[in-house]
Amino acid sequence: MRVVWNAFNGRYADNPRALHEALLARGRTGDEHLWLADARHAAAFPPGTATVPIGTPEAVAALESADLLVSNTHVQLDEWRKPPGARYLQTWHGTPLKRIHRDAASLPAEDVMAALDEDIARWDHLVSPSPAATQLLLAAFGRTGAVLETGYPRNDVLNAGDRDERRARVRAALGVPEGATAVLYAPTYRDDEAAAATDAPLGLDVAALTERLGPDVVVLLRLHHYVAHHRRPATGERVRDASGHPNISDLYLAADVLVTDYSSSMFDFAVTGKPVLLYAYDLEHYRDRLRGFTIDLETEGPGPVLRDQDSLTAALRDLPGVAAASEEQYARFRERWCALEDGRASERVLDALGLA
Repeated sequence: MRVVWNAFNGRYADNPRALHEALLARGRTGDEHLWLADARHAAAFPPGTATVPIGTPEAVAALESADLLVSNTHVQLDEWRKPPGARYLQTWHGTPLKRIHRDAASLPAEDVMAALDEDIARWDHLVSPSPAATQLLLAAFGRTGAVLETGYPRNDVLNAGDRDERRARVRAALGVPEGATAVLYAPTYRDDEAAAATDAPLGLDVAALTERLGPDVVVLLRLHHYVAHHRRPATGERVRDASGHPNISDLYLAADVLVTDYSSSMFDFAVTGKPVLLYAYDLEHYRDRLRGFTIDLETEGPGPVLRDQDSLTAALRDLPGVAAASEEQYARFRERWCALEDGRASERVLDALGLA
């Protein structure tokens, strides 16, 4: 069997990475694995991994020779035609809090949407992290086909037997001192700011935040890959730029609390049971004009919605109190969105595909 893999258009990451590692661990013989790769992220691929440059005729040839394509996003190569008998597994890359595809509040040009719809029509299977997410994904993509409701493979490491050892290794690699509180700040991108070559849209003064939090707190900054080209705060003793870290699941393990806004990272991080703070400094603009939401963030989210930096700072200085105040709502959130995340999602996906 020839398997072609794609994550975020050329990275070794996310659900495809987890499935690739799980499939290799099964010790199958005779399979051929080929990754679509962006040269800017080539260093993240394990030594010996076969790759082909994405966006090239070689990539088109790879897709058209695949028995199985595994991707976590749309594969938009105009020349590509899915061969008869090939299977296309779409894992997607998050539970949609923000409305996506034709459910979004604002849409790109119709020719772009038509190309995305063409890709959706090729999917044979769609992976879903939860029953609630299944409903949202099917509605957004206009699908009626097969759904593998398995949990997300990328989250298996959060319940793996070696998660404590992995946490210690990642913290050491990032330079997080023993006993320090690691705050992971992982905001999403803004559709109206992602293309601009400006400062990263963080909505906060990172230097001032760390100053007020004190010497025992380290901020791990994780920008969305759409804005990785933007300028961001200088790293230092208490700020680590983890935007280039290849596996965000490692950062979930390393962190003690997540601060995000409207990112699907909140659904994944909640698997850990650690606190989540929602820093929604531009809530009305994002919710009402840019995207729209699938849930009420204030009543159905995993933690408090904080509208300014002072409120965020106060919450970070009293995490036990914040966790206690949000306990019941957080429990409902985890039951609704994380119930399948038991560390065996990769197994279930591979079994469903018949890849023993």
